[in-house]
Amino acid sequence: MLAALLYGQEDLRLEEVSDPTPAAGEVVIQVGAATTCGTDLKVWRRGGHARMLIPPTLFGHEAAGRIVAVGTGVTNWQVGDRIVANNSAPCMKCFFCQRQEYSLCPNLTWNNGTFAQYLKIPAPIVEHNMLQIPDELPWELAAMTEPLACVLHGVARSNIKPKDKVVVLGDGAIGLMFVAVLSEKAEVLLWGGNNHRLEIGQKLGATQTFNYHQIPYIPSVVKELTQGWGADVVIEATGVPSVWETAIACARPGATVNLFGGCPRDTSITISTEQLHYSELTIKGVFHNTPEYVRSALALIASRKIPFELLISEQRPLKDLEQVFSDMKARKVIKVAMIP
Repeated sequence: MLAALLYGQEDLRLEEVSDPTPAAGEVVIQVGAATTCGTDLKVWRRGGHARMLIPPTLFGHEAAGRIVAVGTGVTNWQVGDRIVANNSAPCMKCFFCQRQEYSLCPNLTWNNGTFAQYLKIPAPIVEHNMLQIPDELPWELAAMTEPLACVLHGVARSNIKPKDKVVVLGDGAIGLMFVAVLSEKAEVLLWGGNNHRLEIGQKLGATQTFNYHQIPYIPSVVKELTQGWGADVVIEATGVPSVWETAIACARPGATVNLFGGCPRDTSITISTEQLHYSELTIKGVFHNTPEYVRSALALIASRKIPFELLISEQRPLKDLEQVFSDMKARKVIKVAMIP
């Protein structure tokens, strides 16, 4: 089959590799659509990911498709089923899993390789994090279950109350998903650097949008819009250390700051201990997702209540993948549905 392999920093190659065959407990799907992700872009630019993959390796982690082969011992699935599989599954046995802190499981089973014609799903994911999708749901929408599950996890951990003023920093797919989910219960102020993406943010429910290229200092504008105090909740969705510091500076006393975007390895930020202590800030990182939010994400996508299709800039064949990542780097597209 044709598949994309990551060899290193911005070194992505399409190669012919052996078709996967399922071992006990596994299934193989024919990929209907694999969507690109900001995490994929970061991994491509950085040449790897400390937790998820080590090059050279099959690449991509968001996909939906149809089962074409079933391993021994798989009883709840059959050839022909339309499914979406998360890119991980917790072990369900460790210290953290016993406390239902599944995203912290040190034994997560990871799965990469969605940018290919076929994808093998490991047994733990088949058991805990693979879901059937409705016949009428397009592949590319179902494929966005994993990033939306991460966002729903982030929302649940952000202490958001009705009518809060929430600042979202970042107009990538994740930031826009936060806007879409939060806009029903909060006043969302979206900051980004691309006017087209900010327009999509408005369509998804942002109360106000701002282009940071035109704003010299974001926290001062946030305070002007919040009676001088700052935002109730700030969500950072860029993975840039300086923006983490900006997020903290935008927070009112008593606020929650969700540092959601993963920064490069071995980076650090500076924080005022005076602000942290006397303003009683809650500052947290939120990582990945859990089986609960994977199910909630698919249900929300399938409901069609939110037009997540606005995040799909285009569909492209697998042979265009390298160009797609160049377009993502240049911020010409948000998410692209690769059709193998």
